[in-house]
Amino acid sequence: MNGFTEKQKTYFFYTVCALFIIINSLLIAQEFFYFSFIPFVLLVGFMMVYYLDKLLLLIAFLTPLAVRIGNPDLNVTMALPTEPMMFAILLLFIIKLFYDRHLFDSSFIRHPVTIAIIINLLWIFFTSLTSVIPIVSFKFLTARLWFVVSFFFFGVLLFKDYSNIKRFLWLFSIPLAGVILYITAQHAQNGFDRQVGTWIVRPFFNDHTAYAAVISLFIPVTLAQVFNSKNMRSLRFIALLIFTILIVGVLLSYSRAGWVSLAAAFGIFLILKFKIDYKIIFSIAVILVGLFFIFKTEIIMELEKNTQDSSGQYAEHVRSISNISTDASNLERLNRWAAAMRMFKEKPIHGWGPGTYQLVYAPFQYSKERTVISTNAGDLGNAHSEYIGPLSESGLPGMISFIFIVIFVIYTGLKVYKRTPNPEVRLLSFGLLLGLITYFTHGIMNNFLDTDKASVPFWAMIAILVALDIYHKDKKYDNTPSAKH
Repeated sequence: MNGFTEKQKTYFFYTVCALFIIINSLLIAQEFFYFSFIPFVLLVGFMMVYYLDKLLLLIAFLTPLAVRIGNPDLNVTMALPTEPMMFAILLLFIIKLFYDRHLFDSSFIRHPVTIAIIINLLWIFFTSLTSVIPIVSFKFLTARLWFVVSFFFFGVLLFKDYSNIKRFLWLFSIPLAGVILYITAQHAQNGFDRQVGTWIVRPFFNDHTAYAAVISLFIPVTLAQVFNSKNMRSLRFIALLIFTILIVGVLLSYSRAGWVSLAAAFGIFLILKFKIDYKIIFSIAVILVGLFFIFKTEIIMELEKNTQDSSGQYAEHVRSISNISTDASNLERLNRWAAAMRMFKEKPIHGWGPGTYQLVYAPFQYSKERTVISTNAGDLGNAHSEYIGPLSESGLPGMISFIFIVIFVIYTGLKVYKRTPNPEVRLLSFGLLLGLITYFTHGIMNNFLDTDKASVPFWAMIAILVALDIYHKDKKYDNTPSAKH
């Protein structure tokens, strides 16, 4: 529009705006609402081209606030507004791969975490081809790709700038704290009843276990910010406030898996803090496993004596963790795992297809293992495990490829923590590692990586650890509160 005067440009702008308002008003009157999204789509497109880093940070901020909306006609559910934005970023990534061969440097491509993630994605693609319901599996693959591409592959590029690491953590944790305050207020109106706690987290979270898993991810990271002497006092106070809100949120979630995952992270904290010899840890683990198999029958009989069901009393609720005789939630989880193992035995190499578990597991349930909450409709969740789920859906290689991601992430976190000369990077890597430990532990009992609330911070935290390892581990930043990165 170089040939236009400033006055003509102004008239043109207001004319376009007026036409949009008129057309959109007419379409809304006809109950067609999608035209309203055009300005938002144009804004996202502009940011993708010129401000991708800011777009990723915007998604991080919006993720805790996003709500999942479904279209029954298309049989599609998406978290709005975040998942469509990540899908657009996935398309941008594909285009960039063709036109920019130097998008990623060799140190990133050769990193063991990157290799493990690529192998896992390739195996998901292969098993989508062999899936019993290919359309479901490719939808699963596409969703996994837009999470991994946005916050691992592009995430590592974002976190080359050290300041973006802090921006991401703050931009996710602050709205998360806001959501917790809102949910807690709603919870208070219902007397903090445990049964209410399972559904009061909607519409932001599907259920209280996913809510607790995401909160647990951020508790160690936020605590690290509290003890980060490089932060200003005001920021440390805000971090302490957020940490307190997170603790309240996870306690009121009544999620036993969340509590167990934090206990596991605390155990790792003690091992690393007091530098307990790994040989001792390994020896104790071998002894405990051996004792379990030796006294397996006696242990199971003892566990079956526990009839404490889930309760609003914290002590009783903790006791119910080991109840495998009457607690419906525990028994249903065992039922799902048993069905998954039978599915694995029928298709041990390539499984039944990514994302298909809940649609095909019903015939693999035994009547004696079914519970009051069992279903044949495939509408009450998946295999409840990030490890057993892939075993049934993508076979043994699927589970092993995810376990290798876990192993290399832990290895990377430990390497950064032990080798960096920078106290702030050491503290940050420690918090990130413990946060991811909570999810790796939680993943034994549940799986939420098909949701944006868990996937965005999960893959982003892994990307941060990789970026710290490649770009920031050996840098000796000035450790004064006023220093800038």
